[in-house]
Amino acid sequence: MENKTKPSGSATLNVGDKTLELPVLSGSVGPDVIDVKSLYAQTGMFTLDPGFTSTASCESQITYIDGDNGVLLYRGYPIDQLADNSSFLETCYLLLNGELPSKAELDDYTHTITHHTMLHTQLDRFFEGYRRDAHPMAVMVGTVGALSAFYHDSTDINDPMQRMIATHRLIAKMPTIAARAYKYSVGQPFISPRNDLSYSENFLRMCFAVPAEDYEVNPVLAKAMDKIFILHADHEQNASTSTVRLAGSSGANPFACIAAGIACLWGPSHGGANEAALNMLREIGSVDRIPEFVRRAKDKNDPFRLMGFGHRVYKNYDPRAKVMQKTCHEVLDELDKRDEPLLQVAMELEKIALEDEYFVEKKLYPNIDFYSGITLNALGFPVEMYTVLFALARTVGWIAQWEEMTTDPTQRIGRPRQIYTGATERDYKPVSER
Repeated sequence: MENKTKPSGSATLNVGDKTLELPVLSGSVGPDVIDVKSLYAQTGMFTLDPGFTSTASCESQITYIDGDNGVLLYRGYPIDQLADNSSFLETCYLLLNGELPSKAELDDYTHTITHHTMLHTQLDRFFEGYRRDAHPMAVMVGTVGALSAFYHDSTDINDPMQRMIATHRLIAKMPTIAARAYKYSVGQPFISPRNDLSYSENFLRMCFAVPAEDYEVNPVLAKAMDKIFILHADHEQNASTSTVRLAGSSGANPFACIAAGIACLWGPSHGGANEAALNMLREIGSVDRIPEFVRRAKDKNDPFRLMGFGHRVYKNYDPRAKVMQKTCHEVLDELDKRDEPLLQVAMELEKIALEDEYFVEKKLYPNIDFYSGITLNALGFPVEMYTVLFALARTVGWIAQWEEMTTDPTQRIGRPRQIYTGATERDYKPVSER
């Protein structure tokens, strides 16, 4: 990766009797950064930044977020333009290669991914080792981590060709693995992918087809699924992406790195947020109970929180939520599900959040997790599958970030520092003297 940061001045730091001039670097857009990598060598001190909220861990050219203004760009393209006009595989190509493909390039890439969707037969039998009631995310972590045992011919990270093959395999096989995790959880036979279907059509068919009857993919639902994948494809240096980069910095193979990302995504504060949002709607239960829960959300002494509202990064309306809201309503209309109690609760809660002074003032707008949870429920996915679908979509972002990190000449193994507050040095005492 060609580094493109530019010096734009310096910052003066006074530490004791020392005065340091630290370089200030500028990217193509966004805040400048103070380069502190020489701080320890010059002062013997570290910086402290829990959660890395003010620390840039890398240089990247993939995704840009401006949370204050509600902006999300993939390689410079606004997320709403891609969701409305692109396909998921075209977006994958963009994230991986930096530019939108020509028709010939897209056709070739689509053919490659489509013809890598099958799983090794032995890998199919691998699923039988899981308990029937295993959470689908547990199945995803274990199965993706095992891919390196089945596809060991694409684990040499120093070989560009092997990296590319691993990339194709992960993007192509993730829907098949996710669909099998679902089928296994409900006790239905696996459905093999078909080469005459699109990425999203194939996934829906593998999830919901049964051998007893033909399955026709609804084009409205397939388009919605494609948009969900696009909206979740990447999101800068979030927890799971940072996990993938940190794992990759040690030289771990790509399958192990993506498995690490899936494990991180499983957390309820990250990928599990859409699952939490739907569980909250179920807890509310009916429209007449909404005022009670809204009052609780406003009460500082009540631990209850409205899930699916607000976002750590976006201090404005989540740009993905605008697209997801429209997609959500399209799916509800297509399936004629607007009268279901759960969805009535969601729609009324959405209305309150957009109009109530408390929510508007605090910018607690409905986020993508709120709308995606409703949409996935309408599509027929159980709540346990929501984070699996997130992992499926985010795979391309993780791989793009991993590839960028692997080819970055400035990359070193990740080694965060700490401020130690434990016991100072002390002598060991035999157990008889304790």
